[in-house]
Amino acid sequence: MNLLLDLFLTFAKIGAFTFGGGYAMIALIENACVEKKQWITHDDMMNVTVIAESTPGPVAINCATFVGYKQKGLPGAIAATLGMVLPSFLIILLISFFLDNFLEIPVIANAFLGIKVAVGLLIINAAIKMLRKLHKTPLSVAIVAVAFAVMSAANFLAFHVSSIVLLLAAGAVSLFVYAVFQAKKENGGHDL
Repeated sequence: MNLLLDLFLTFAKIGAFTFGGGYAMIALIENACVEKKQWITHDDMMNVTVIAESTPGPVAINCATFVGYKQKGLPGAIAATLGMVLPSFLIILLISFFLDNFLEIPVIANAFLGIKVAVGLLIINAAIKMLRKLHKTPLSVAIVAVAFAVMSAANFLAFHVSSIVLLLAAGAVSLFVYAVFQAKKENGGHDL
């Protein structure tokens, strides 16, 4: 029972004090679940982030559900997911009841300007950590470089590229390269 409460409270803290959505939460989830609690490994974190991005639902909630399930099965998944969702839900519910024009209050509007900068830094921090832990092969480096170039071009030239399209393209390229190497191996070729 203590582990269920620990899962709930850990993810409630992350959910209550993180602005900016799932990507901003990844660094905090990794810090809590990999470094402090050691519930999952760095490789698990990389894998769950990729899976969470590829499945329906917010990345942070999918990560919380995975960690909870890995620790305590279905009850753990429920505790971690509720911990992640409940604080944000309650905060938004209170704001909606009491403040009709919440973001029009000068103090709040100015606070959110600063929060936006912090969120951007959290996302960059999570990306750098993930890139450092990436198994660096010529293929993975090429995929990162091409994805970065496409996203940068999209931002500078003001056109939209779906992250789902990039994920599917990266997966397709990886599967294609794998199939080519498997075919070479079966035909007596050498593995690179």
